[in-house]
Amino acid sequence: MATIVLPMREEEDLADAIADAVRAGDKLAITGGGSKAGLGAEVEAKTVDMSGFAGVVDYDPAELVLTVRAGTPLADVEALVAGERQMLAFEPFDHGPVFGGETGAATIGGVVAAAVSGSRRVSAGGARDHVLGFRAVSGRSEAFVAGAKVVKNVTGYDLPKLVAGSWGRLCAVTELSLKVLPRPEMSTTYFVIGLDAVRAVRAMAAAMGSQAEVACAAHSPASSDGDAVTGVRIEGFEPSVRARGEMLDRLLAQHGRVERAEAAAATEFWAKLRTLTPLPADDPLWRVNVPPGRGPEIADELGARGARWLMDWAGGLIWLTIDGGAAGEVRAAAARAGGHATLVRADRATRATVRAFHPPASGLAALEERVRRAFDPAGVFETGRF
Repeated sequence: MATIVLPMREEEDLADAIADAVRAGDKLAITGGGSKAGLGAEVEAKTVDMSGFAGVVDYDPAELVLTVRAGTPLADVEALVAGERQMLAFEPFDHGPVFGGETGAATIGGVVAAAVSGSRRVSAGGARDHVLGFRAVSGRSEAFVAGAKVVKNVTGYDLPKLVAGSWGRLCAVTELSLKVLPRPEMSTTYFVIGLDAVRAVRAMAAAMGSQAEVACAAHSPASSDGDAVTGVRIEGFEPSVRARGEMLDRLLAQHGRVERAEAAAATEFWAKLRTLTPLPADDPLWRVNVPPGRGPEIADELGARGARWLMDWAGGLIWLTIDGGAAGEVRAAAARAGGHATLVRADRATRATVRAFHPPASGLAALEERVRRAFDPAGVFETGRF
């Protein structure tokens, strides 16, 4: 595929490149670090390399607002805010290890375009909830601005929420304004040992519904490496964490054997939900979103079919691997549970025949098409990847 290398900070050049592609009938694939390039079908399109749009535009720690160019590496953004004892509360992560690579390639623009949110999403919201505003160039080759650089903003359509998860199919984002939050002073994880999926979800639901203000809840089933572990994390100022921890300890004891995790064990547990290293790297990888109470249905039904899985978001997110011939079964199980399934990783042949995203209902598909055409009437960003 041809690559268009864009000079740093030049939206005019980006607009010209898009206009040229429209006139020539070319398709353009927007990319940052390429850390998620393995999701979706392979395409024949010109690649617009957005890595030149990098750097911090403005950071006001007192106002909890960061404005940064879309091609800035995620690691740089996280290091910057950590230096001010702050964080991206939706806990984004680098997909490099998920696709068998190294970390370090992900950009903040790619994170928002893919709506990447980690374990804290269950309490802090997703990427879309932390995007305040952005600059971009549409498929009409028009530069535009949406949202604002303030936390409280109710003017106009909420386009920042629309662009999060759009995967570069609406516009090429050049700049983002993000809400950041203070980093917790203390973090403690409690493990409940030996629960099956149904009992684990009950325990996580009880914790999430309590006054313990749980930040994350996840479950790893039993394997050859050890017993099943249900992890519940609380965060905040030390006196508050200790008081809430005592409450959580008593509550979780009603569901099984409780251990307060050592720091290293807790770090490893939550890291595995980002890298997915407990799951086989050779089978297709699926991301199944369902109402949390329906998570065990997916685990039990597809587990009987040979799937290996991990459960996050208190049961609302299931990462699973299963052989390549089970795509229909995965999608059907997700639909019966009131959710949807995304094919994240697979071999070339599977990606060519199985859609990455769960097929939407006809009404929703028609609405999505109208929205895309509003931003991209010529379909210059419709590469066939999805």
